[in-house]
Amino acid sequence: MGLPFYQEQDQQLVHYTVEAIIEGLRTSDNNVLEFVYKKYFPIVRFFVIKNSGTDEDAKDVFQESVILIYKRLKDESLDLTCSFKTYLYSVCRIQWLRQLEKKKVRNEVVTDNQVFVHLDEDFEGLAAQQEQYRIYQKHFQLLHKDCQEILQLFLKKVPLKEIALKMNIKSDKYLKKRKYSCKEALVKRIQNDPEYKRLRNEY
Repeated sequence: MGLPFYQEQDQQLVHYTVEAIIEGLRTSDNNVLEFVYKKYFPIVRFFVIKNSGTDEDAKDVFQESVILIYKRLKDESLDLTCSFKTYLYSVCRIQWLRQLEKKKVRNEVVTDNQVFVHLDEDFEGLAAQQEQYRIYQKHFQLLHKDCQEILQLFLKKVPLKEIALKMNIKSDKYLKKRKYSCKEALVKRIQNDPEYKRLRNEY
């Protein structure tokens, strides 16, 4: 799920109700995503830049936060007790504060430009999962292409014989050994990542 970071246009923005926004995010409706970005990104950008960030940081935080909300909608765990604007701002706010902590940037006074709410523990867990997945993806992409393909095929539960045929590997024993070495390489990369170590200490 990617957010369309459109250039600002002169045309008037179509407005959506909260219910329409929630349903649009749940179904990844591009028109709703565009509306959410144009309507709410400026307040997030202001907050991030006022608190030691850049425009690119703001875009990253905004996109990650919308993905988190999307995931909560998909598993039906989002119980909105405030306005959507307040909730989105609160998610973006905590995401950026986590980034500042990771970068060891300490702001004694956080400059807020909107009302925010404190998020529940479920959200913190979901945010941690998303961060873990991002670390996994980063290191997975650094593996040799053959390793990536072998691990993906095993994850999809493709039969051993089919994987061997596809990868042009004649011995099942060698294929299993190759899968093991690929998995070990990935695990070592992740375990040596400072971000992963920090996450393990947090949770």
